[in-house]
Amino acid sequence: MIIEGNLIDIYAEEIYPASILIDEDGIIRSIERNGNTYDYYISPPLIDAHVHIESSMLIPSEFARLAVRCGTVAVVSDPHEIANVCGIDGVKFMIENGKQTPLKFYFTAPSCVPATEFETSGKTLSATDIDSLMSSGEIIALGEMMNFPGVIHSFPDVIDKLNVAKKWNKPIDGHIPGITGSDLIKYVESGISTDHECYMLHEALAKIELGMKILIREGSAAKNFDELFPLIESHNEMVMLCTDDSHPDELIQHGHIDKIIKMGLNKKISIFKLLRAASINPINHYNLQVGCLRPGDPADFVVLNSVDAFNIVQTYINGTMAFANGRVLFSTETTKPINNFKLTKHLATSDINLTPEQNKKIRVIVASDGSLLTNESIEDPLLTHDNTISDTSRDILKIVVLNRYQQTNPTIGFIRGFGLQRGAIASTIAHDSHNIIAVGADDQSIIHAINELIEKTGGITCVQEKDYFTIPLPFGGLMTHIPGEAVARDYSKLNQVVKSLGCTLHSPFMTLSFMALLVIPNLKIGDKGLFDITKYSFQGLWV
Repeated sequence: MIIEGNLIDIYAEEIYPASILIDEDGIIRSIERNGNTYDYYISPPLIDAHVHIESSMLIPSEFARLAVRCGTVAVVSDPHEIANVCGIDGVKFMIENGKQTPLKFYFTAPSCVPATEFETSGKTLSATDIDSLMSSGEIIALGEMMNFPGVIHSFPDVIDKLNVAKKWNKPIDGHIPGITGSDLIKYVESGISTDHECYMLHEALAKIELGMKILIREGSAAKNFDELFPLIESHNEMVMLCTDDSHPDELIQHGHIDKIIKMGLNKKISIFKLLRAASINPINHYNLQVGCLRPGDPADFVVLNSVDAFNIVQTYINGTMAFANGRVLFSTETTKPINNFKLTKHLATSDINLTPEQNKKIRVIVASDGSLLTNESIEDPLLTHDNTISDTSRDILKIVVLNRYQQTNPTIGFIRGFGLQRGAIASTIAHDSHNIIAVGADDQSIIHAINELIEKTGGITCVQEKDYFTIPLPFGGLMTHIPGEAVARDYSKLNQVVKSLGCTLHSPFMTLSFMALLVIPNLKIGDKGLFDITKYSFQGLWV
């Protein structure tokens, strides 16, 4: 097979007309310049260097159908979401389901299941479990080490996991937001080689100076491109691109890695440097079996009708067309759900009554749109009938986390930043242990939302009086097998419903899901209470 077009050669940093000869095994045998004129371009493939497939709310086979439309040929995926719910069985499910598609899924072994010992997950993964996963030959790296205090202070279980990765000669991914100085040095010296949690340019530069690769993230909730894009020009070989967490409407409406390429082109960044960050760099760092338009490489590439607009017309994987002219050219099989959900008993409003403590204020989580970081404020509580309730006039809403793996009492806190004036939202996507998390304008709505998810054994929902809008997620309470287009449509509608109730956040459910991620500074809430990772301790609600 011969493919012709204007070749974007990122090694020579040239664009020239060429003929590409691809053999029957999907390998590029030769690339020859020619004197023809073409109105389309052949580009290296796009690779997401760090993504949690589960955050798309789609199982891998459905995620692939959306990703190939965007020119994505491969992803480096950390399945720690499903691992926190279903353990090794969850990781194996992701691997096997991904094999149904031509998209090249490369999975890492989750390093933090659970992320900390201060929350309850469905399963745990020990160093022995990680060793077993790596022995299978299906794992390319150790997934992001979120327990950075454990690395800095040499917790034995953390060091054991790092040593397993070194035994198998695998890269180790990092996660260390906001840490500098000697603590950062110790973290890097432990062998951790990447980070995708940089919010400030100076932070990224400090990590690069120590030898870390920086993954520039542009997801649904965390968006760091506008701050970090200068690195693509100044430190090109040290940069990769990732989405980390993207919901399905983001993939449909804005794209995947291609959207970051477009953002870079709008910043006048060289197309060659952008594509290096999106292809060569992750291929080299993770030793991926992905081609980059050289003789002897797998024939992985995308066809564009314009470099400036970077519009994807076709996607080829191993020499086979996976997407062309708006159509995905592969099909997948029906898959049996995997889950771990133990709750059956519904809650009553009395279960989240909160008796005030005399002459005390409440500690409030302060969320910010577009960021996973939170702060805290100390506020006067709003009381009624000996119960502390949401105060919509000051945007101080009750937030509840309920352990879904065993019958326990809910944890109650308060949060500012959601802006809800009516109703409640709830989700079983609550990073990283994925217990039920809910926030609302009144106790009854919160309880209705929680009970709806107990009834559905997982999903996301918005409740306003007798109106319920729910997307069930039968795979671990995280994902569905429903076609991505339908999920994106329903999710977009659900977001609009939430915003009609007063919510001011760009992505309410994505932000909600990270309010339980205890390893991101500063104040978060898990099933065992309020927790501040910078202090590495639980914090009392009453102050």
